[in-house]
Amino acid sequence: MNRKALESLLKSVQSNDITIEDALQRLRNLPYEDLEFVKIDHHRALRQGYPEVVFCPGKTVEQAREIITRLWDSGSDVLATRGSEELFHLVQSIVPQAQFHHLSKAIVLQHEPSHELRPGPILVVCAGTSDLPVAEEAAVTAKAMGNEVQMLTDVGVAGIHRLLNHRDLLWAATVVIVVAGMEGALASVVGGLVNIPVIAVPTSIGYGASFNGLAALLAMLNSCAAGVTVVNIDNGFGAGFAASQINRLRERPVKGRC
Repeated sequence: MNRKALESLLKSVQSNDITIEDALQRLRNLPYEDLEFVKIDHHRALRQGYPEVVFCPGKTVEQAREIITRLWDSGSDVLATRGSEELFHLVQSIVPQAQFHHLSKAIVLQHEPSHELRPGPILVVCAGTSDLPVAEEAAVTAKAMGNEVQMLTDVGVAGIHRLLNHRDLLWAATVVIVVAGMEGALASVVGGLVNIPVIAVPTSIGYGASFNGLAALLAMLNSCAAGVTVVNIDNGFGAGFAASQINRLRERPVKGRC
């Protein structure tokens, strides 16, 4: 969006030529920023409730830094996933308040971190310590989007009593994200204990026959527990984003039904 187009739109609203709702609709379709190697969607927050997220693998450090800083300069908060420490230090030299989460390698930049998070909580349940990087990615994503997040770690099915000792956390949550590798059975167990959405995240953790997470993915897709939905292998970000969208629905007024 350029300054002239924005000024024209705002003047139209001020003169009552168009409504605020019409202006919002137009803002959803305004141009992106074209840097040749990337087209940055500065208006994604208007459409989806959160700005464009930067997936760092496959990009050079310079490309990722440029995208992150352009988003930041536009006034957006920024979440960059699977970033390197080298990238983080480059970004931090420009934005000192940038944060780096070492396990998940997520980089978070917030103009005004909210102290009033959207109540939930969203609960991230992690089967084993080896699954923590993916679990942290889910938690960081959900929290960056303004949600209250809790984590319950190392409660896999090999010692099911560890999970059952924390049923109060399961029952208090609004959405549960279950992160598990190996055979991925934890998602079905949790799905059978709660009456809320369960988002299952298979991880690539396991021995040879786990096929880098494929076994856990298939087990979760075939869960006999009703209400379990599944994201891609190691996709903690996707789970955190979906959980936030579900949790945000609680803020919308309930309309009357026939």
